[in-house]
Amino acid sequence: MHELFMREALKEAQKAFDLKEVPIGAVIVKDGKIISAGHNMRETLKDPTAHAEIIAIRKASSYLNGWRLIDCEMYVTVEPCPMCAGAAVMARLKHIYRGAMDKKGGAAGSVMNILQDSRLNHIVPITSGILQTQCEKIMKDFFQQLR
Repeated sequence: MHELFMREALKEAQKAFDLKEVPIGAVIVKDGKIISAGHNMRETLKDPTAHAEIIAIRKASSYLNGWRLIDCEMYVTVEPCPMCAGAAVMARLKHIYRGAMDKKGGAAGSVMNILQDSRLNHIVPITSGILQTQCEKIMKDFFQQLR
């Protein structure tokens, strides 16, 4: 199941790629069903908060008619940044599954680990490496095109 949901997140990343956005995609799953999806839209929306994870969290909250995503899991192609990791904690996500690491800006184990900081009121477990090669490839392809 994990690979199936990460493939859906990769489809979202491809949408971002096609828009010339950094290709990161996310889906949120509840009870084995995708309830929301998002991809980076910062350039398109001219909004610094329009990250894939934030968009997916907003859509899931709207779908569930509440901000607590306690029984929800997120699949994201690249490790969340500090803003997105903080939003995941605040939304009370049950678990995050990630593909690629972000060694320059990741906040789920690379540079820092907001998701599992015991000083916060909620801990979000992390599973790494789901379709890691594919998640890394779309990022590499995108940045090679920019050069």
